[in-house]
Amino acid sequence: MSRRCELTGVGPVSGNHVSHAVNRSKRRMLPNLQTKRVWDSDQNKFVTIKATARAFRTLDKKGFGAFKKTTSR
Repeated sequence: MSRRCELTGVGPVSGNHVSHAVNRSKRRMLPNLQTKRVWDSDQNKFVTIKATARAFRTLDKKGFGAFKKTTSR
């Protein structure tokens, strides 16, 4: 499976490791993905979602319905 947030679409970002001597080599910064079961009141069942920790914090605050309206693709 891809390393991409299902709610926000955040994925890996590339950058550089920079040493003390300012030598640069490529690196990947991966999102903090977590897998959780979330209650969907529309379908009346639990749904498994792979999303970032930041998205789950927003999900706790605003609810699952707010994400479904903004991320309808």
